[in-house]
Amino acid sequence: MAFTSLLSSIGYLEIFIAILFFLVFWALTDNNNGLPRNCPIFGMFPSLLLHIHNIHEKAAEVLSRTGGTFLLKGPWFTNMDILATVDPTNVHYIMSANFPNFPKGPEFKKIFDILGDGIFNSDLDLWKDQRKLAREMIIHQRFNKCLIKISWDKVENGLIPVLEFVAKEGRVLDLQDVFKRFTFDTTSKLVMGFDPGCLSLDLPDIPFSKVMDDINYVGFIRHVLPESVWKLQKWLGIGPEMKLSNAEEVIDQVIVKYISMKRDELIKGEKTKEDEDGFDLLTSYIVLNDGETKTELKFDDKFLRDTTLNFMIAGRDGISACLTWFIWLIFTQPEVEKNIREELKAIIPVGEGEKQRLFTADELKNVVYLHATLCETMRLYPPVPLQHKTPQEPDILPSGHRVHPKMRVLINMYAMGRMESIWGKDALEFKPERWISDRGVVKHEPSYKFLAFNAGPRTCLGKEVAFTQMKAVAAAIIHNYKIEMVKGHIVYPNCSIILHMKHGFKVRVKKRWA
Repeated sequence: MAFTSLLSSIGYLEIFIAILFFLVFWALTDNNNGLPRNCPIFGMFPSLLLHIHNIHEKAAEVLSRTGGTFLLKGPWFTNMDILATVDPTNVHYIMSANFPNFPKGPEFKKIFDILGDGIFNSDLDLWKDQRKLAREMIIHQRFNKCLIKISWDKVENGLIPVLEFVAKEGRVLDLQDVFKRFTFDTTSKLVMGFDPGCLSLDLPDIPFSKVMDDINYVGFIRHVLPESVWKLQKWLGIGPEMKLSNAEEVIDQVIVKYISMKRDELIKGEKTKEDEDGFDLLTSYIVLNDGETKTELKFDDKFLRDTTLNFMIAGRDGISACLTWFIWLIFTQPEVEKNIREELKAIIPVGEGEKQRLFTADELKNVVYLHATLCETMRLYPPVPLQHKTPQEPDILPSGHRVHPKMRVLINMYAMGRMESIWGKDALEFKPERWISDRGVVKHEPSYKFLAFNAGPRTCLGKEVAFTQMKAVAAAIIHNYKIEMVKGHIVYPNCSIILHMKHGFKVRVKKRWA
């Protein structure tokens, strides 16, 4: 009777809050080895939420302490157990040796449902057909010629005018935002055939570009929340799910508009597949639909919408993220910047070294130190910090860990680049020299060790596209300008499936040449 009276006086809500507070506090302390505690009912979920602000560093710490593989227990009855690994033998097994048993899976497709049936989401024959078709287009000489022209034009008429303006005015510039604008414009031109002018002196708001950040953020949140939670948010139209719904509406409006415009242009004969100035991937896909092609793909508006969005995300996000971290690392390591400048100076004709200039793709094709520095940047700050797979059948990884279809397998590339067991005692150091062989050429590292461009059958088709654009931008900035980070600006990774800086990259720009 006294106990019942006590309950009445305190209230059930207060008791629930006290229990929840205790569980959160218990999770916060972790165990003696610095590993997340496995709480009753909630599993390691409270610890995951409490470390969400520094999730990348925490994951690297845990995986380092556990030999490179760790089972994160999710809340009961949610099928959210995650086996995280950076073990190269496991990575090779998952990505190559036993690739058929580790597709993206239905769980991945639920998380990224906004991508539809595009190449990122698809598996099996649908994926094979899309990859084969995309590869044929991307390796085509016409695509490469268009890529080089578009990249040069955007550096010359977009990036340089903005840098010149802020240097003259002494203004603070968010360089990460500039890189996002650069890649959004170039990717829009390559994929859809139009330049939205996102990178211009007035830095206009482009809704399509802005909502792509929301897609990346919500994709990350869906990884850490039970499906029932984010489905409830979606039904109620609140929280991150409301952002995603708004993003989908904006994206569909823009892409559907340009699909319609392309069809009208082709019907009127304004553009053809052979028109090099008007070449873009969307036009090529529509033309394929009108001709004969040996594939089971249906080139309807939904397919074109999904394909366009997948290409836009691939082209915009990874390159802008890498360039941001690259310039920041250069800022922290003046000796590395000096070495790149010396390498660029060596390829400049005599008499042209002490003035402003841009570099052609041919000039930058064989640069070694700049290429090595970009690789080293992606080792420490991979644009996509994690890979998510779902086993089709129960399996045993080379490390001895068991996996099954009701759990996720997560490869953490951010942590992988920081493992002494993989990269040596100097794993945390920024050392481009590790990528240069004794013969003075770029050293090859196996993809199951350096996963920035994926591995196995799903190796990134856009690797050369990425290096072409990154070298053009990096060389233009390093040769012509001095970049200084604003005093007091804090740099650390965001919580997203793309590793951007959380607060942008605030800098001042100074010209090197009069």
